[in-house]
Amino acid sequence: MEDFFRLREKNTDVKTELMAGLTTFMTMAYILFVNPDILSAAGMPFGPVMTATALSAGVTTILMGLVTNYPFALASGMGLNAMFAFAVAPIAGWQAALGVVFISGILFFILAVLGVIDHIDAAIPASLKRATAAGIGLFIAFIGLQNAGIIVGDEATIVTLGNLRQPETLLAIIGLLIMAVLMAKKVRGSILLGILLTTVVSFFMGIQPFPSRLGHIFGAPASLAPIAFQIDFAGAFRLGFMTIFAFAFVDIFDTLGTLMGTGARAGFLDKNGLLPQIKEAMIVDAVGTVLGAAVGTSTVTTYVESTAGVSEGGRSGLTAVTVGVLFLASLFLAPLAGLVPSGATAPALIIVGVMMMGAVTGIDFADFTEALPAFLTMLFMPMAYSIAHGIAAGFLSYPIVKLVAGRKKEVHWFTYILALISLIHFAL
Repeated sequence: MEDFFRLREKNTDVKTELMAGLTTFMTMAYILFVNPDILSAAGMPFGPVMTATALSAGVTTILMGLVTNYPFALASGMGLNAMFAFAVAPIAGWQAALGVVFISGILFFILAVLGVIDHIDAAIPASLKRATAAGIGLFIAFIGLQNAGIIVGDEATIVTLGNLRQPETLLAIIGLLIMAVLMAKKVRGSILLGILLTTVVSFFMGIQPFPSRLGHIFGAPASLAPIAFQIDFAGAFRLGFMTIFAFAFVDIFDTLGTLMGTGARAGFLDKNGLLPQIKEAMIVDAVGTVLGAAVGTSTVTTYVESTAGVSEGGRSGLTAVTVGVLFLASLFLAPLAGLVPSGATAPALIIVGVMMMGAVTGIDFADFTEALPAFLTMLFMPMAYSIAHGIAAGFLSYPIVKLVAGRKKEVHWFTYILALISLIHFAL
């Protein structure tokens, strides 16, 4: 391990790498409970989705460690899993949604191999990238509030405050308070620990039964048979290019931002501010998306929680391999996942939404030509219940306001193509 992962060269050792891997796993293991909970809303079976989530995260993270020797971990990404379950699957079915994820992963892979991503990155305004992250945060938090019963539908006002005295809703509020306290105190693995503590509270509230034996916690993973390779390509293409592009767009730029941010934190960037082997890391991420769709889960992407392990001293691929092995080991916690109520996972969505909203601070709202497209991007996502609609609103409005302001030189030529695609998206 010393030789393969070049530990001495990276000024680290096996013990540090293993502890860093455990730390990263603890901060992102909440996805094992949250992702199946979200995708089950699309009609997918909870147990098999948990198996697919753990398997795709484990294999892809190990691959990242072995190929790039970076301490980056991957799993089904928040935001796109919500779009999968609540915006795409209700229209065309979860099989078509898996097709969209698979095709977007192939598109991502091709762009990464050809080196086109750098050119696309230069064409997308920074304000729209940040607005996309913040808008997804709003979208996720809105879904969390709905799942908790805190916000419900209303014929007169579209949405309204729910009955906070309902047991599940009250449990979600308790869970939100628990996670908020843990986050405020900067406890490692706050979200995962909050989910587990809220689940314990649900036992005392009579919402979930007490586990009476170890078999209720440990057991064999659920079979992938109901969801693996159940891909509807025809249904995916019927959804249109913009939907596929939206998945690829969010995955690409979320991954770029995470790799650069985490790489900077670890001191990996070169003198020009670039991350060596970023092409290989992007390719692994794209492979993870394709693999995830094949086994039956939403887009797999690099997790910003990787910075937790980096903060603990993780500097090599051994950290990533450790995370991957722990995800594979978690396959045998399938019965425990069945005990976690939605009232315990809904607060996690709200907390993740809070964390993603931080991107809004980088938008120049004093410049109206930057503010309006960014605002429309963020507003459309929760209001239109679609990440694709939000992205399209931003791409369409950005060149228009720049042109009328006489600032066409600030618009990259590729942005006009994105605006045309967005116009067609809304027209159809």
